[in-house]
Amino acid sequence: MSTLVERWAQSMMDNYGTPPLALVAGSGAVVVDDAGREYVDLVGGIAVNALGHAHPAVVAAVSKQVATLGHVSNLYVAEPPVALAELLLALAGRPGRVFFANSGAEANEAAFKLSRLTGRSHVVATRGGFHGRTMGALALTGQPAKADPFRPLPGEVTHVDYGDVAALEAAVTDATAMVILEPVQGENGVVVPPAGYLAAARRITARHGALLVLDEVQTGVGRTGHWFAHQAEGIEPDVVTLAKGLGGGLPIGACLAFGRAAELLAPGSHGTTFGGNPVSCAAALAVVSTIASEGLLDHVKRVGERLRRGIDSLGHPLIDGVRGAGLLLGVVLAAPVAKVLAEALREAGFLVNPVQPGVVRLAPPLILTAAQADDFLAALPAALDAASPAAAGSVPSAGSVAPAAGASPITATRAPGSGPGSAPDLGGKRPLEGPEPTKISTPSTGSTPSTAPTSIVPTPTAPTVAMPSTTEAGA
Repeated sequence: MSTLVERWAQSMMDNYGTPPLALVAGSGAVVVDDAGREYVDLVGGIAVNALGHAHPAVVAAVSKQVATLGHVSNLYVAEPPVALAELLLALAGRPGRVFFANSGAEANEAAFKLSRLTGRSHVVATRGGFHGRTMGALALTGQPAKADPFRPLPGEVTHVDYGDVAALEAAVTDATAMVILEPVQGENGVVVPPAGYLAAARRITARHGALLVLDEVQTGVGRTGHWFAHQAEGIEPDVVTLAKGLGGGLPIGACLAFGRAAELLAPGSHGTTFGGNPVSCAAALAVVSTIASEGLLDHVKRVGERLRRGIDSLGHPLIDGVRGAGLLLGVVLAAPVAKVLAEALREAGFLVNPVQPGVVRLAPPLILTAAQADDFLAALPAALDAASPAAAGSVPSAGSVAPAAGASPITATRAPGSGPGSAPDLGGKRPLEGPEPTKISTPSTGSTPSTAPTSIVPTPTAPTVAMPSTTEAGA
């Protein structure tokens, strides 16, 4: 009888290769393989499973919605997508409009089309940036290994070095439609720009009348300890794209537009059959509600800082540093042995992502507990030792992309006044207590709810959200 991995190899296209592990169940930040072995999941479906696996709030919201109204297309109005759009704009702290899609690539395609409607066609993106694999998004992606086999690609796109303000200044002209950037380059090895880079991009684009688009597919929805990573910089982009963690495991993408950009799409100019699917939107409402009500923004900062300090304190010769923000961290290695280290950690019961030859990415569920973080830190030295023989026979890592000079405010996790032992025990499964909430707290940018964490089952109906004025957006 064939194993699940063998069945994959026999039936699936080979674009991913054949994964080494078959997973069959999960709870919180723990997954189980087809042999019954458990692992602490520090990949989170590539920063997707914000609340982990089988979180009761998501299960309840999805179950209720699919039993009520599954899919209606955008020929009709349904409550969940309207409620989610209102909530995302409230979290952004600015009036605007939302287009829902099914993935990050589709959200970025929507942003690309918005830029064309400005009457301009030139786009500036960054080397090392990743914006998706559909043809338009791939044109924006600054990774030749992914893009070159599919050329010619659409668009007039100029790629500049990430973090280089002078290069950005030189590339943007009065003919530029948009500049698209990631607050942190996740797929490039969790690379962080220098301090003031995003603010400089805002000034440059404003001066030339170009849109500033921030791809927060990986950094948004609490991943860095803020609703959106750019809020730590105190800037206001014209467009923000989201996906991954927004649906908590269900497919959804979103393109948020503000100011003049919010009015560019007219009836018939863009669309998608599944975008704004009520079930996916119900899941997203549950994710955002739970992050707010359980104080997970502060929790992400505390546990992220716990991990960063713990890794730094090992003093292992194979570790060259840790970079990132919140629970999006890159462990930079002194040699290109990330795959070997990931294999050693898997044997020890931890799943990590060797995102670059010399960088291991950690993007666990936002509910990762302090105890789970400590277990990983305890297992890491032996795994590093196991990878060291491979490192001894290698050259220094070319895959460890160093951050630009001058650490930005999001280079490291920040949790003033916090330290080991301060993280709350927030498991992925917990009793369902109390009545269904009818109101979601929408804290100010970068803050957490004032109420104590409670276990909730969000409804897929509209939360009561007060729309902030444009002056309420802050860092």
